[in-house]
Amino acid sequence: MNTTSVVPVMDKLIIYQIFTRLFGNQNTTNRQYGTREENGVGTFNDINDEALRSIKRLGASHVWYTGIVEHATQTDYSAYGIRPDDPAVVKGRAGSPYAVKDYYDVDPDLAVSVPDRMAEFEALVERSHVHGLKVIIDFVPNHVARQYHSDARPAGVVDLGEKDDTSEQFAHNNNFYYLPGEAFVAPVSSLNSDGLAKSPTLHEFPAKVTGSGSITATPDRNDWYETVKLNYGFNIFDGSLHFSPVPATWSQMLDVLLFWAKKGVDGFRCDMAHLVPVEFWKWAISRVKQQYPRLIFIAEIYDPGLYRSFIFEGGFDYLYDKVGLYDAVRALMEGHGSCYELTRVWQQQSGEYAQHMLRFLETHDEQRIASRFFTNDPWAAIPGMTLSATMHNGPYLLYFGQEVGVRAEGVEGFSGDDGRTTIFDYWGLADWQGWINQGRYDGGGLSDEQQRLRSFYQQLNHLVNGSDAIQNGYFYDLQYANDNGQSAGYDAHQLFSYLRYTDRQKLLIVCNFSSQTTYETTVHIPHHAFSVMGLDPARTYQMSDIFLTNTDLETVGLEGVPLLLPPRSVRILEIK
Repeated sequence: MNTTSVVPVMDKLIIYQIFTRLFGNQNTTNRQYGTREENGVGTFNDINDEALRSIKRLGASHVWYTGIVEHATQTDYSAYGIRPDDPAVVKGRAGSPYAVKDYYDVDPDLAVSVPDRMAEFEALVERSHVHGLKVIIDFVPNHVARQYHSDARPAGVVDLGEKDDTSEQFAHNNNFYYLPGEAFVAPVSSLNSDGLAKSPTLHEFPAKVTGSGSITATPDRNDWYETVKLNYGFNIFDGSLHFSPVPATWSQMLDVLLFWAKKGVDGFRCDMAHLVPVEFWKWAISRVKQQYPRLIFIAEIYDPGLYRSFIFEGGFDYLYDKVGLYDAVRALMEGHGSCYELTRVWQQQSGEYAQHMLRFLETHDEQRIASRFFTNDPWAAIPGMTLSATMHNGPYLLYFGQEVGVRAEGVEGFSGDDGRTTIFDYWGLADWQGWINQGRYDGGGLSDEQQRLRSFYQQLNHLVNGSDAIQNGYFYDLQYANDNGQSAGYDAHQLFSYLRYTDRQKLLIVCNFSSQTTYETTVHIPHHAFSVMGLDPARTYQMSDIFLTNTDLETVGLEGVPLLLPPRSVRILEIK
């Protein structure tokens, strides 16, 4: 159980996630619950050639543009033929990008010219491709905005709910689930744009089941009350399955996927994918890939029991590694985890699907590393991010601003002071402005510390992009050969060591997760590891740190590798 047993597959994508509404916004007025005019908004056009060039230089291969598809908002665009939304079912002034209001349109907030919004998005896709970046957008299949209505659907497309029998709780070809005889009641605690209680005016009768699956006409403020759940043939009232013939929702969602694939997007990040039956994914993904074989599908998923089926039956290319590596690494970064948990995660994923897991330390859903809710120190990411990027062959993700230590402090609006960058409100990130530098995206306004932090991320990405062992190599866990006093000074709870190797390159990687302790130890590589790498353990080897320190040392194989490891440090030693 110490080395992989399958032929590695090169899937080492580096995905840079942009929250599009915030990324290019240079306005930092930032009034709580502020309007678009007061607080500003980033647009498609703000992601200019300079921005894309800087992302490519950082080392990214893909950009995930978050919040592209039109969603419910409190901003009134009725002058452009877009139906307004009742504020009682919109979270925040800007609204949640996961309360999709029209699957066939883009968010008008992101356009300089609202009538030309789709053309501006298409230009961004083309611009990204010119700079060698592939484009990922969200596909939100489980739920839609409470007042979903497609103004932009192509001719002949049946709108969601248009043909539903609302007298039935569940019907095979209904798009939604209903609570006949009950009227929907918005949460009493819903707030208006000034944060004050407001009286809901939405009339929804019969009530639809909420996006989370809550079977109630009165969801609370902590529920997904702004959304309604889509029906894929699973009867949530009695648990029965109705997949044959193919439910109407399946065909309608396939049409949505093909619509965006035709626009030139290269992949979909599928929101809360595990809440949609795997049978749908198997049916839909195979059909999309018949026409677009290189298009990738990423599942947001939080149920490890479904990992294998969503990859090998559903057809997903990659799955979120949240309930697994993220949770284990976060605990270590916060000072209460153990590196034994990393071994456990690897053993659970080894061989069969490790390369299908997408690693990250930040996304729009997670708290910022530098926030007081996480580590309060962006440099705590050094061992965790290095491990997330180098432990496996699969892809990893960076969230915009992570590379300069964005902190996400204060109350923006609906989301409150929670250590996350708001996804509900109009906002300008003050600690991101130094990188934007008035649209030059050159970091001219960053502090020296921010510049050094970004340099770390850029060096890491370039190391990964240039390393045969990290991209294609096998993995060998060295913990078992160094713990329990086998190596003096080796604390297996705080230190994690492993090998990544191919015929062309052999790497020893050691991470120190302690925020306070410097370890002086000798990392032992067992005879079996030398054997699988095809090396003679009696030979003398030159070891060079090819990442951060540029140090060299010489050692006889079985005598081990003497190392001094300061707090939150890493060593990536090439063995020659």
